[in-house]
Amino acid sequence: MNDLLARLNKDSLSLVRSIGELAEVLGMRAYLVGGPVRDLVLKCANVDLDIAVEGAAPRLADGFARQQSGAAVTHYPAFKTATVRLADGRLVDFATARKETYARGGAFPAVVPSDIKHDLFRRDFTVNAMAVAVNPKAWGKVVDPFGGMKDLKAQRIRVLHDKSFWDDPTRILRAARFKARFGFKMEAKTLRLLKQAVGMKVLDTIRPQRYLKDFNKILQEPQSLEAVRCLKVWGAYKEGR
Repeated sequence: MNDLLARLNKDSLSLVRSIGELAEVLGMRAYLVGGPVRDLVLKCANVDLDIAVEGAAPRLADGFARQQSGAAVTHYPAFKTATVRLADGRLVDFATARKETYARGGAFPAVVPSDIKHDLFRRDFTVNAMAVAVNPKAWGKVVDPFGGMKDLKAQRIRVLHDKSFWDDPTRILRAARFKARFGFKMEAKTLRLLKQAVGMKVLDTIRPQRYLKDFNKILQEPQSLEAVRCLKVWGAYKEGR
C-alpha cells in the first residue's frame, strides 16, 4: 500500500506534497488521516483533506494558507485545530495529534498534544484510524496500529475500545451511516457494545443539536433509508429530535 498517495487526484496530491514539505521545514510530522485514507484504500473519491500533525497544527495551517492564493483559515483553539478553506471551496483540516479524555459520556473531550498513534486511537472505528505520512523523508508510509486495513478488507466496522460509544454516542449514528454507505457488517463485539450503550440511554447525554447534526449527514447518504433502518433496529432512532 506504499502507493496510496499516488491515488490522490492531481490537485490534492500537489496540496499534500506542499503540506509535507512545509511540515519538514517547520520540524513537524504531518499525516493524511481518517476518512481520506479509508477512501484511498477503497478507491473512492474524496475531495477534502484531513491532516494530523505531530506539532502545532494551527501554525502549519497558517503557513499552508499563506502559500495558497485566496485561502482563509479558521482556528479552533480549544481543540488545537484549524481549517483552511481554499479559493475553490475545498477544505483542508489540520489537527494537532492528541489524546482525548472525557469527563463524562457525551461531553466534549479535553485534549492534550500527543503522537500519531494516540491520535488514531481516539477515533471512532478502526477503518478511520489509519494515517499516511506526507513528509518527504517518510512519504507514503502507512501507519495502521489497530488493524484498520484488515477490517477494511473484511468489510467490518469495529471500535477501538470498549468505552467508544459511551465517550461519544454520536458514533452510533456514524456506525449506521458507514454500514449503509459501504455495505459493511458490524463486528460482533462492537454491535454488542453499541446495543449496551443504547440500552443505557447514552444518546440522552448529548444535546439534540448534536444528534440532529449527525442524523442530517445520514439523510444526505444515497443509502439513507438503510442507515435509518439500522438505527431503528438498534433502538437508536430518535423521532422529533
